[in-house]
Amino acid sequence: MGFTIIIAVSTFVLGGFISYSLWSKLLVGKRSKIIQEAEAEAEVIRKEKILQAKEKFLQLKTEHEKVLTEKNSRIAQIENKTKQREVVINQKLEELQRKHKEVDVIRENLNGQMELIEKRSEELDKMHKSQIEKLELISGLSAEEAKNQLIESLKAEAKTSAMSYINEIVDEAKMTATKESKRIVVQTIQRVATEAAIENSVTVFNIDSDEIKGRIIGREGRNIRALEAATGVEIIVDDTPEAIILSAFDPVRREIARLALHQLVTDGRIHPARIEEVVQKVQKQVEEEIVEVGKRTAIDLGIHGLHPELIRLVGKMKYRSSYGQNLLQHSREVANLSAIMATELGLNPKVAKRAGLLHDIGKVPDDEPELPHAVLGMKLAEKYKEKPEICNAIGSHHDEIEMTTLFAPIVQVCDAISGARPGARREVVESYIKRLKEMEDLALSYPGVLKTFAIQAGRELRVIVGSEKVSDEDANKLSFEIAKKIQDEMTYPGQVKITVIRETRAISYAK
Repeated sequence: MGFTIIIAVSTFVLGGFISYSLWSKLLVGKRSKIIQEAEAEAEVIRKEKILQAKEKFLQLKTEHEKVLTEKNSRIAQIENKTKQREVVINQKLEELQRKHKEVDVIRENLNGQMELIEKRSEELDKMHKSQIEKLELISGLSAEEAKNQLIESLKAEAKTSAMSYINEIVDEAKMTATKESKRIVVQTIQRVATEAAIENSVTVFNIDSDEIKGRIIGREGRNIRALEAATGVEIIVDDTPEAIILSAFDPVRREIARLALHQLVTDGRIHPARIEEVVQKVQKQVEEEIVEVGKRTAIDLGIHGLHPELIRLVGKMKYRSSYGQNLLQHSREVANLSAIMATELGLNPKVAKRAGLLHDIGKVPDDEPELPHAVLGMKLAEKYKEKPEICNAIGSHHDEIEMTTLFAPIVQVCDAISGARPGARREVVESYIKRLKEMEDLALSYPGVLKTFAIQAGRELRVIVGSEKVSDEDANKLSFEIAKKIQDEMTYPGQVKITVIRETRAISYAK
């Protein structure tokens, strides 16, 4: 039994050894085979990489040779051009040298001819002098005395002829000047047809029903007060059916109030905050309308190249009047009259028309300094690079400055023609507007005053002050001082009520 076990163990050990030997041989053979295959594959990859490197090298070499070829070609072209230019330059140098030689030859010839001319000139002078001496001996007079006698005789004869001719021209001019001037003026007036201008100080705003009147007035009149404070226009709500009257001497304010009322009534939301918002919006619309009117006027009259600020001032004339005559209509009329009259006189009608349109721009500036409107208009025209003859025509149309061109008297005459037409102007309206404007400016000169509005046909002056600059006590004092100054310095009918408005607002926004 024990022997059997030993044999079995020995057999097992022997079998394991044999198996290990066989497996080792198999592994060694397989590993050597794998190594050989890897070496063969590595050799193939190495050869491929070498081929790729050679191909890349050949490609780079080809590209480099191509670049070198192109550079050499360019260099060759540049060298050819340079050689051609050298040839041309050499040819020009040769030609210049040849011409220089020709010039030298010509100069030598000219010098010889000049010497010959000088010799002959000296000979002629001697001959002329000898002939004069012979004539002086024959006539018994010197050359200077003979010349003076001839000049005196010719002068007397010319003076006699000229005086006769001048007398004939003066007589003819006296006979025809008056007739011709009247013909030109009458013909010019007949060729410009305009309507008589009537300027009102009220505007009627039509409404659909009387119910809207109550909404415009608002609770305890707050809406109408807010509208009057924002626009400076007196709003009269009376028993007139379906109508509200807007009263103000300034047409711009009336137009802003009319447009604002129209928008408020159309929208239906009428309260103080909305009123202020709409009024500010309408003010911008009116400014845009003013610019548009100025552009249309310039286009209609064929006037080009006006400065934008001059265009705005021309548009602003629509809302200004001169003695009851609409200023824009008056300026258009003067422009057309001036162009026609300049044409009749043989002058440039475009320059005359431009001067006629701009002659009253001094009446519509924003700040209105203490200067005559003609001088102010001239300064504005100079500021915006208008021609000197146009500036002179503007500044001299009321004789504030001296006239230096023919356009100045034309504009002056046409301004007088336009203003003197029957029904063109009303002195009463102009003086009334001037008085109200002076009243507003007087109150506006006090510190702390923001806005002033003359309403009730000048019987009330509303003064709006800043709450941070003027206290309640100062407001009472300011009202008294303004009233006293108006009483001392101005002439007015009846009495004027001074109302100083001071209010404090706190505004915040919920976002």
